[in-house]
Amino acid sequence: MKNYADIGVQIPEIFLPKAGIDPHKWAAIAVDQFTSQPEYWAEVEKIIGEAPSTFHITLPEIYLEKPGEAERIQQIQQTMRDYLAAGILEPREGFIYVERTVAGKTRKGLMMALDLERYDYTKGSTSLIRATEGTIVERLPPRMKIRTGAPLELPHILVLIDDPQRTVLEPVGAAKASLEKLYDFDLMLDSGHLTGYAVSNPALEAGVIAALRRLADLQAFAAKYGLSADQPVLLFAMGDGNHSLATAKAVWEQMKPSVGMNHPARYALIELENVHDEGLEFEPIHRVLFGLKSDIYAALAEKFGARYTYQPLESAEAMMRRVNAGDASGQLIGFIGGGKGFGVVKIAQPEANLPVGTLQAFLDPFVKQGGAEKIDYVHGADVTARLGALPGNVGMVVPGMGKNELFKTVILDGALPRKTFSMGEAKEKRFYVEARGIQSSARFTDCAATPAPHP
Repeated sequence: MKNYADIGVQIPEIFLPKAGIDPHKWAAIAVDQFTSQPEYWAEVEKIIGEAPSTFHITLPEIYLEKPGEAERIQQIQQTMRDYLAAGILEPREGFIYVERTVAGKTRKGLMMALDLERYDYTKGSTSLIRATEGTIVERLPPRMKIRTGAPLELPHILVLIDDPQRTVLEPVGAAKASLEKLYDFDLMLDSGHLTGYAVSNPALEAGVIAALRRLADLQAFAAKYGLSADQPVLLFAMGDGNHSLATAKAVWEQMKPSVGMNHPARYALIELENVHDEGLEFEPIHRVLFGLKSDIYAALAEKFGARYTYQPLESAEAMMRRVNAGDASGQLIGFIGGGKGFGVVKIAQPEANLPVGTLQAFLDPFVKQGGAEKIDYVHGADVTARLGALPGNVGMVVPGMGKNELFKTVILDGALPRKTFSMGEAKEKRFYVEARGIQSSARFTDCAATPAPHP
């Protein structure tokens, strides 16, 4: 494998299912989706049955920290070993160019590995690879149990670059007709179509690396964002899977003292996307409180005083129109349920820059102090409205944010409030297809390959 230490990139060995494995059943959606919709996962299980599938080697978060979790993790790791031993997964080295078409949009990506030594998810980080939202450290230990001891990683991590001139991914896409097609199939449950191509052309591979190096040039970076010349470069910004990459980093930090620096776990497999891709849309992530124990509207009034107002509305549609229209005199958040129907809360003179930040700063202590049993983060205003209207619940709808300001905002202000944005709706999320070895073994290519030269 080739390591490009200056930009934190590795051209990895990637495992794909062998010929004859049904790709429709093999590919399952990211585990952090549909966490309040068990009916979705029941349908997935029905479709797959006992067929080889990434569903059998990942743990949907709807089952996380539930009875039987330890047994599930043991079974997942054993199934990984079984798939490797049986030759169900076959290795190949190189980038993979992917196209995902769903809801009339096509999103382009490139599978590669990133160096976790160049990533820091802590607040105020200035690393080459950065989180774009706050990382909840308490969420990492249960996820670390799954990765620790597992022979494989399967990524739903989407990492973004700010490449308005389209110099990194798009030249590969333009040459896809000359590339070997590795997979081409429909995803389950109306989640679109996925195609993958082997990037085996040395010139294309070199072009990707050269273009990334241009984006990482210190002088070009400073000029692009109007910064001082000593401002550290942000080349890779987290899109989706923030806690998955943070989990990989935390496990690596635990392992590093005993295994040394030349180990597969030092890297994480990701899909790279350009924030300027026309097929990429940022969607807001809404909130639902379950098991409401106290009057949330009274708590809001107490917290914000005269800055809080509530406007009842006749329907979900009217609520969404009001939220999306915005208000120069304050931040708007849609509310469903909690003892009321549909309405909009306005907070004047907010401390946070975004409505989602204002809301999250209120919800964290509200839940911690027993105001509700739990909080979930939901894609889609329709699902939020349906769940919020159930007895004992309350749903909260927040407006979206523009994707073109993401990099400059993170550079200047640091990480956004957690769960600020989502790259598409739930069914548009990444499906597991590719895997990578994260244990030292003769089964896997040696990670201590000679670093690629810097021209």
